[in-house]
Amino acid sequence: MQIDANNNTILNGVMLNAYPDSIGDRWSDAITMLQSDEFKDVFSLFYVLPTFFNSDLDRGFSIVDYNLNKDLISPQDLEALDKLNIKLKFDIVLNHLSVASPQFKDLLEKGEESKYKDFFINWNQFWKDNGTLNKDGVVLPKSKYLDKLFMRKSGLPILKVQFPDGSEQPYWNTFYQEIKYHPITTEDLRIIDQLTLDEAKLICDKVNHTIQEKQNISTIDFEGLDYFKPKILKLVNNKRSYLGQMDVNAKSPLVWDFYEETLSKLNNFGCKILRLDAFAYLHKEVGQSNFFNKPGTWDYLERIKKIAIKNNLMLLPEIHAEYGLGLHDEVAKKGYYIYDFFLPGLVIHTLETSDNTALLKWAKEIVSKGYQTVNMLGCHDGIPVLDLKGKEVDGVYNKGLLEDKDIEAIMNTIINRGGRVKNLYGPSGKKISYYQVNATFFSALGEDEKKLLLARAIQMFMPGIPQIWYLDLFAGKNDYEAADLAGSGGHKEINRTTLSIKKIKADLKKEIVFKQLEIIKIRNTSKAFLGSVQFNCLEENKLDIMWQNEGSRAHLKADLKSLVFRIVLTEKDETKTYLY
Repeated sequence: MQIDANNNTILNGVMLNAYPDSIGDRWSDAITMLQSDEFKDVFSLFYVLPTFFNSDLDRGFSIVDYNLNKDLISPQDLEALDKLNIKLKFDIVLNHLSVASPQFKDLLEKGEESKYKDFFINWNQFWKDNGTLNKDGVVLPKSKYLDKLFMRKSGLPILKVQFPDGSEQPYWNTFYQEIKYHPITTEDLRIIDQLTLDEAKLICDKVNHTIQEKQNISTIDFEGLDYFKPKILKLVNNKRSYLGQMDVNAKSPLVWDFYEETLSKLNNFGCKILRLDAFAYLHKEVGQSNFFNKPGTWDYLERIKKIAIKNNLMLLPEIHAEYGLGLHDEVAKKGYYIYDFFLPGLVIHTLETSDNTALLKWAKEIVSKGYQTVNMLGCHDGIPVLDLKGKEVDGVYNKGLLEDKDIEAIMNTIINRGGRVKNLYGPSGKKISYYQVNATFFSALGEDEKKLLLARAIQMFMPGIPQIWYLDLFAGKNDYEAADLAGSGGHKEINRTTLSIKKIKADLKKEIVFKQLEIIKIRNTSKAFLGSVQFNCLEENKLDIMWQNEGSRAHLKADLKSLVFRIVLTEKDETKTYLY
């Protein structure tokens, strides 16, 4: 990997992407793999997903604190990775923290007396004077405000929690949440006078059955014992526990103190690239969509950038939006790296239609506009779809990278091959759009090894830092069992299978694996990719991409119909041809 010390820019290098326990049982197993001969010079970066830290929900993105997860990571692991000269990419989840974070636990314990009273967003206080209180004690924003809200789930984005005074307070919760009710015993009911043992047993049976069936406890008919219902419900609510990602209040100075402390800590762990997860939801204001509010989001980004510069961190804002909205262009023009969420869908479209037109349009835009990107095929999340669409802005429709019918064709193809769908919702809870489709990239390609290999070559020859999902490297297939076991929200588990060391050793003997490693190593080590790129594609069913830098040249020629391709690599006076 080469880094421009003048502006803290990473110039060359390929990035592995995995959870700390994606490979074997602990992160040390992944490092052992990277120390093997097969992986020599293949990767320069490692994007470790946030179970690296202490978390409790959403596979790591509900952060408890940014300390090492000692069940998975040790300081010795960090030292071993540093000896391999592999730098780290981490996430900071700017928009939220877990209900189990020290800050939110203090709020639950002390209520209005908590130091962190304003660290999170009390929904009712935020919307005070801009809505009406409903029967559940929650302010319903006026329709002119509510209709503007960008939702990640159906229903109001709140989690109601109980304060020490017994009141229930709704807190802003854009993403995941869960309230868990725990069974009660006759011993618990001893605090209620005048109950006989038989009555206590009856109450326990009714409450525990309702909890087991995941029904609403407030609807329980206690028959002749309804007089005690308020006390019973209070007891049950006192025993409940929460899981949730609670939105932080970026207007609080304590939040920015927390960001300062966290970025310094991540730098000490060896972080080089910092992905800003969910940053577009951070700025909230009445009357705006609360997704990339302007100019507030830009102001917050600049504040984060100043902290990052102090800690030698390169920022990568994570933003999902339609191409036609142009947010990627705005972020890039501000000097930030951008995630190339367009590439996965474009590669599938290119290989399924044998047509390079849309892919080359995007590739040439990256070059002509000087975008600095991190690209990918598969990832921990899903294959983006919404990102490829057009969008009407100020009465003018800006075309997408693909037509809607082509995007629909991609969706249908992946779903027909076993993919699962994630949707976006409006304030009423009605689905308004597809968001992404969840599948391994190999399964999305119909588990066709020739397609996967060419897809990898295309990624390696695209401008930007290539990021590779561990499962795609080993031609992983859709894990339907894991997705089903995870329940209604388990669509992402289809692409998160943990690979045992035994399986990895067996897979390394497969042609699809070692050929991918060969192509990745070319991209990771050749100085040609530090130079300029030319797209010499005269026919729509061919690819001809060449990188040149001084005496180095890397040249990809591919036939999109036969899926046959070759890479010609020239380093100084030596030329080598790789046929696939």
